[in-house]
Amino acid sequence: MAPTSADPALLGIYLNDHLAGATAGTELAKRLAGAERGHRGEAVLSRLADEIADDRNALLTCMAALEVPVRQYKTIAAWAGEKLARLKPNGRLVSRSPLSRVEELEMLRLGVEGKAAGWRTLRARAGTDPRLDAGRLDDLIDRARRQIDELEELRVRAVAEAFGGATEPVKPSAGGEGRAR
Repeated sequence: MAPTSADPALLGIYLNDHLAGATAGTELAKRLAGAERGHRGEAVLSRLADEIADDRNALLTCMAALEVPVRQYKTIAAWAGEKLARLKPNGRLVSRSPLSRVEELEMLRLGVEGKAAGWRTLRARAGTDPRLDAGRLDDLIDRARRQIDELEELRVRAVAEAFGGATEPVKPSAGGEGRAR
């Protein structure tokens, strides 16, 4: 049987988890944009890094409107985790590897997918909670969709450069996602 009333503590935990992800995502986006200077995706990544930082601020605005306190320990842990992830072996000892670009773009895309889900969650609540701006959330959802598409294009190009293959995104077939027949 479904509960009849929502537990406000759960929303606080949920939003702080998203804030932690947004913190790590902001750091990753900034680092990736800096590392890609001089590459074809530089302008897109620079803009995305700015937008992702703005999205984190939008989340903080939503949390403030909902009177959800920020749990600093979660954001600090996410920030540190992103820094530690940089130590992962990438097939090169002292230089940046094409594998780094692929994996970082994939991680960033996954983060944006999660962010979009968070915006959709808040949008559903906006129907009954006047403290949330439904129009702003619609804009954030649309921006996340565009960011996902742009990251996928960059990811596919990075995959082609690292491993070979097509430079256009693979479209799912009727029998399964991306499966060759």
